[in-house]
Amino acid sequence: MANITAIFWDVGGVLLTNAWDREQRRRTLEHFGLDEAEFLDRHDMLVSSFERGKITLDEYLSRTVFYRPRPFTLQEFQSFMFSLSQELDGTLEIASQLAHSGKYLMSTINNESLELNLYRIQTFELRSIFSFFVSSCFVGLRKPEEGIYKLALELTQRLPEQCCFIDDRPLNLDAASRLGMHVIQKQSPEQLREDLQKLGVIA
Repeated sequence: MANITAIFWDVGGVLLTNAWDREQRRRTLEHFGLDEAEFLDRHDMLVSSFERGKITLDEYLSRTVFYRPRPFTLQEFQSFMFSLSQELDGTLEIASQLAHSGKYLMSTINNESLELNLYRIQTFELRSIFSFFVSSCFVGLRKPEEGIYKLALELTQRLPEQCCFIDDRPLNLDAASRLGMHVIQKQSPEQLREDLQKLGVIA
């Protein structure tokens, strides 16, 4: 059985709803009556810089939405973006139980822009669960780039075989697996708990 001492978690799609993925963008554009194709043309050019923390949320929105007059304010748009973040299906409780067992180092490896990431950390009290946040906006790297997983291992001083990485997307799991980390594709809380138990991970 694996000797897991550290568990790395994706946030959007695992613990919480995604912060600013396709569904969130679609709902927001629909709510404000914006043209999707026009927005996405600009978004696609900026999303890497946005999630790496190279540009602020205000800068991102000024170039994707507010490059022309709008019948709504920047604050109204941002508030709607933030409101879409919700806890997802009870998985946060599993992470909390494991954290409070004191048996495992708990960290995230996630792609999120700075302002949304900080909002979600505070709103959902993620600091009470995680000791490290290896977030793209903090480290300038994004999944599935191998570098972000290597950095997480270096920061936590763990061997790959001592680590488990949980994500909902197979592509994000591939690089972690190649480095020797145990990986779990989260599909439901029940399945996640069972797969963790198979690795000997219990609260």
